[in-house]
Amino acid sequence: MARTVDQGFAEFLDRLVPTTAQREAGVSHRASVKGALESRLKVNTFFETGSFSHGTGVRNCSDIDVLVSLGADRPGSSYTALTWVKDTLQQRFPATDVTIRRPAVVVNFAGGYETWEIIPGFLTGRGGSALVYDIPSPVTGGGWIDAAPHEHLAYVKECNEQPGKGDAKALARLVKAWKYYCNVPVSSFYLEMRAAQHVKSIDTYIHVWDICLLLEKLRDHEFANMNDPSGAAGRFGATSSDSTRQEAISKVKTAASRARKALEAWRADDPSTAFYYFDLLFGGRFPAR
Repeated sequence: MARTVDQGFAEFLDRLVPTTAQREAGVSHRASVKGALESRLKVNTFFETGSFSHGTGVRNCSDIDVLVSLGADRPGSSYTALTWVKDTLQQRFPATDVTIRRPAVVVNFAGGYETWEIIPGFLTGRGGSALVYDIPSPVTGGGWIDAAPHEHLAYVKECNEQPGKGDAKALARLVKAWKYYCNVPVSSFYLEMRAAQHVKSIDTYIHVWDICLLLEKLRDHEFANMNDPSGAAGRFGATSSDSTRQEAISKVKTAASRARKALEAWRADDPSTAFYYFDLLFGGRFPAR
């Protein structure tokens, strides 16, 4: 019996959830990464952020993101802090690829099967009761930007309770799957915040509708800088440079068009055409009908 579009989305989302083995592999390196940093740097706190901790990771695509709060005085250059972390980790893992990819230091274990992104942070007093850190800007040659990872996690959890439990995380996974499968050079964090913000603004959530509406919003916004929806930190961007932003805008225009065609086919009770356009939208990874 042929799948319905809703069943296609249900199966697709199941496929996107990281495996237990991937989660356990991350846990296995946690102590060694943390110990390496503590051996040469003054570490105040070391905690996971991003997709895995938010429950929005995509299988075989999402990295393990960590913020390491350093106790030393913040250097004037964010590149200096990245170099501190890179040199420390390279010394501990000499046979492993360790590189700087703003705003993090990237460690590729097992040839890239397991990737860690370690972001150096310095706690500020700007957030009042919120913990706001200075972290390196993702922009090449950039300085420092605000980050409030605890507040961002709380915001995603809040949005995920409405209109139905799990909707914000599902939409975040879908839009991240588009990013990874179509090689869109845009921040996963930015997409997750836009997805959560969208879900918080609606009364009813339906996969086929809301992935279309979110992509159309991203197209219309043209990946403009976004105010922190949690209210804890400042504005943040979507891309690392103007050239990557233009590439992302071009790809989201195509994506929004495909999502709209899929939605219209679904509304016209033409599931075969809807499946065709959803498969195009997600780079050939959407389940067959």
